[in-house]
Amino acid sequence: LPFVTCLYVEKIGDTGILDETVGFLEGPLLKQGEESYYNMPKISSRAATLYDHCVLSVKRGLKFGIHGLPLMGSGDWNDGMNMVGREGKGESVWLAFFLFDILKSMAVLAAKHGDKVFSEFCVEEAGKLARNIEEHAWDGEWYRRAYFDNGDPLGSSLNSECRIDSIPQSWAVLSGAAQRERARRAMDQVDRQLVDRKHALVRLFDPPFNKAFPNPGYIKGYVPGVRENGGQYTHAAVWAAIAFAVLGDKKRAWELLDMINPVHHCDTADKCAVYKVEPFVMAADVYASLGLAGRGGWTWYTGSASWMYQLIVKHLLGIRLKVDRIYFEPCLPAGWFSWKLHYRYRETFYHIIFVCSGSSDRIMSIEVDGIAQKEMVVRLIDDRVEHSVEVKIG
Repeated sequence: LPFVTCLYVEKIGDTGILDETVGFLEGPLLKQGEESYYNMPKISSRAATLYDHCVLSVKRGLKFGIHGLPLMGSGDWNDGMNMVGREGKGESVWLAFFLFDILKSMAVLAAKHGDKVFSEFCVEEAGKLARNIEEHAWDGEWYRRAYFDNGDPLGSSLNSECRIDSIPQSWAVLSGAAQRERARRAMDQVDRQLVDRKHALVRLFDPPFNKAFPNPGYIKGYVPGVRENGGQYTHAAVWAAIAFAVLGDKKRAWELLDMINPVHHCDTADKCAVYKVEPFVMAADVYASLGLAGRGGWTWYTGSASWMYQLIVKHLLGIRLKVDRIYFEPCLPAGWFSWKLHYRYRETFYHIIFVCSGSSDRIMSIEVDGIAQKEMVVRLIDDRVEHSVEVKIG
């Protein structure tokens, strides 16, 4: 909730939504040793503003283990790792990066909302978390994935299974929490150990779980190399591509885009025979196991589609929206000379032509309806008139 709320306010500028009143859901707390229960929650008579919901959510997430990293509980983004922190002691390194990102964004949101105390609190907590990450999560060449309840590391060179997991490396970059040089080294290891160019896929982690102890959870029930258990989980593969783009590594960012793009898995009859699913939608996963490597998994049912859109539009083409302005920060491959973008701002269309004159991604000039813009931005006006924009890059 805080993640999407902060993003919405930043992009749209609608701070009034923070004062909207929203109810709570009620249900019994989990019992000792209970991971989940299935029931219909009740709507509480208690309510709070959206802003207060976000604050409560952040405070609820500030529960840490002995390394000062967030508790993993019965799973984080990877719900299949439901045994890592079952006893309430295991910690998630990926969640530490994500929480840092939330704290950083909430500090800005709280300041806009006039809540100076909570804004400063978020800044302080983010600083402590970043220090704990660098002290306890760095494995030497990449970031660890988690710590089990007993203190054993996961996603470490010490492990025989799941030695390296892609998502802490990607979010080391995306969150901005990691030291820049360490983040680059970590992503180099993603490229070396997890990118499978032969089968055009990006493994979530490697090696897959099979016999190792402690038991990470139900993820171990998947065949090694299938779905979350060491296959490509496309959500995470897109994060890796975004991370390379953020680092300015154009070659690897665009290479991963081509690998992830379902069209490229079916551009020949032989590839279609391997992939076996639709080429016009994102597959949630791609198998990496022997004998099935390159086969698509679930389709029509994945959050990776929206992240793919962000990868292409925001991080590669460099279209950055902030309220009523568009900024351009492209990350372009060699050989691109011009392209067009048709952007709708409410009821108004902006037809944007990009012209490249060199190898640099620097914005040289912007014209809107033939008028040069002093600032390198396009100011959006919803006047229901079609506008022509030319952006020169080089």
